[in-house]
Amino acid sequence: MSTLGWWRLVYAAFAGFLLFHGFSASENAPNYSFMHNATSAPFLSYYDYIVVGGGTAGCPLAATLSHRANVLLLERGGSPYGDPNITKLVNFGASLSDLSPWSPSQRFISTDGVINSRARVLGGGSCLNAGFYTRASPEYIRQAGWDGRLVNQSYEWVEKLVAFEPHLGHWQSAVRNALLEIGVLPFNGFTFDHINGTKVGGTIFDEQGNRHTAADLLEYANPRGLTVLLYATVQKILFRFRGRRSRPEAYGVIFRDGSGIEHRAYLKYGFKNEIIISAGALGSPQLLMLSGVGPVAHLRAHNIPVVLDQPLVGQGMCDNPMNAVFVPSPIPVEVSLIEVVGITHFGSYIEAASGETFSASVTTTSRNYGMFSPKIGQLSTVPPKRRTPEAIARAVEYLDNLDQAALQGGFILEKIMGPISTGHLELQTRNPDDNPSVTFNYFQHPLDLQRCVQGIQTIGKIVESESFSKFRYDYMSWPGLVNMTEHSPINLLPRHYNASIPLETFCRDTVMTIWHYHGGCQVSRVVDPDYKVLGVEALRVIDGSTFNYSPGTNPQATVMMLGRYMGVKILRERLGN
Repeated sequence: MSTLGWWRLVYAAFAGFLLFHGFSASENAPNYSFMHNATSAPFLSYYDYIVVGGGTAGCPLAATLSHRANVLLLERGGSPYGDPNITKLVNFGASLSDLSPWSPSQRFISTDGVINSRARVLGGGSCLNAGFYTRASPEYIRQAGWDGRLVNQSYEWVEKLVAFEPHLGHWQSAVRNALLEIGVLPFNGFTFDHINGTKVGGTIFDEQGNRHTAADLLEYANPRGLTVLLYATVQKILFRFRGRRSRPEAYGVIFRDGSGIEHRAYLKYGFKNEIIISAGALGSPQLLMLSGVGPVAHLRAHNIPVVLDQPLVGQGMCDNPMNAVFVPSPIPVEVSLIEVVGITHFGSYIEAASGETFSASVTTTSRNYGMFSPKIGQLSTVPPKRRTPEAIARAVEYLDNLDQAALQGGFILEKIMGPISTGHLELQTRNPDDNPSVTFNYFQHPLDLQRCVQGIQTIGKIVESESFSKFRYDYMSWPGLVNMTEHSPINLLPRHYNASIPLETFCRDTVMTIWHYHGGCQVSRVVDPDYKVLGVEALRVIDGSTFNYSPGTNPQATVMMLGRYMGVKILRERLGN
């Protein structure tokens, strides 16, 4: 085959990467006697705590609070159990490609032109992600003002149920060895800890390839103290003013079930009872605004009665930019998600994923695209309304006819720490089911761009290393791989089609998300260090929307830890300890 022919196949492989194998038996659902469809809920109910959002923070938080209080957990999505698209590693990406109204993921496109997703399922983003598990650094914990001992206890509480050591295959081992060869030192072995150098991190996939999520942490709950309602979309938080107090007090929520029927849940009488929003970096600031807490001019523009003028709600939105290079392999590679990470001294994290994109044993109807595929939209410049089933079917048919040898390989990616660049979030409608408008301003700060350039240069050294030599074609140069990636439609941004581009341009042109967005309800801006909403009584926000920076190389471990950590602290406060 000619070199030109190979390049055409490689380009197509980039567009179809991570198409995994077919369905297998799904995990059995736990016997959660406290979990119900919201259609069965009473029209009026009372609780000590109402937690809005059964995601990565909400599940451990509600499970903890249930041991000393009566807790209602409201989740707008369904259960992850029994769905192999969620529970099986080999089906990673299938949920992200599901655009149905009942999908566990809800796609959104930031104003930057990067296609993204938010969770809509019990367990939140831990049901959709690539599974990497790693703690925050000790410095991050100190800066957050957290109790280090309780933090460690809370991480351990999470890890007993959901964290595992991965078994490295050949691709991940080669990436590990290459990182060490090029000087990303020391080697820290397998560890959950965030330490500069190269390490093997944890995973929420067990040895059988079953995903374990934040929903599993509900196994810790007191079933007599917890009610979980699925398909319960909170419309707004209710506030009142009592006596001469000038501060608004949260006292209940209005939510709708899957049939559109309205329900109300109120706090029981008690000055320590609270509503806690854990709806994620998009959902939490969105719900505050819909409830009348936010920038006054913006609320009035949407005819929302103002409860509190809080101009910083929705500000400080961040998304860690991710850039990746596809490396076609002359030999087959195993299916793997992120297991190894190089934590560099300059603030870029190097990771990798791999796998055959097609299998002859899989029928076209059961094929599922992964993180970088056109079906998910990550590699599509086609506007959402034109992403029809017919268009997808044509793409699948085209890829079916490609040479198998071109459809093997993997990605090496870099994500920058922080980031420093920030944006904002605004309402588009008053419907809580609709996505807000989000701007992340990728690479607005020059240090973010510098870190990306250094990260891409590091990927180049990995590809050209001796340790990685068996996974690259000799005639495929590093500049050629960069140029191939530049020409791929991995977002909705315009392209620069010169033969040799500066890496700064490459970073801007090929930026993607790795779903680590955060901000919108940040500590000391919207909430205090105890996560209580400033200017409001009986209301907290506990989730990734409170972060100023993304912790570690992946935030999910810290978000789960935070749910447990704050649950313990709230109960101690409640009991006067």
